[in-house]
Amino acid sequence: MVACNRDLLVLVKDEYMNDRLMEQELEQLNDLLFHYETIESFCVAHEVFDLNRHKVIDRLEPMQKIIRQKDLKAFQFICNKN
Repeated sequence: MVACNRDLLVLVKDEYMNDRLMEQELEQLNDLLFHYETIESFCVAHEVFDLNRHKVIDRLEPMQKIIRQKDLKAFQFICNKN
């Protein structure tokens, strides 16, 4: 597996977990995150408030276009739906 460049804080209950088991756990976690951290899942969980046009954008294609911009326009906000 290709090593990801991310910082993870993993809390475990088993204090006797050896290094091999911890490495296996981290590999599984990285694999899981690799498959679920996509632009589509990000767009499902977020919406864009465009105060310039007084619109809330939550459709996939316009969201992807806005998110892929280098800089957001003034008064455009990406907000989590949660």
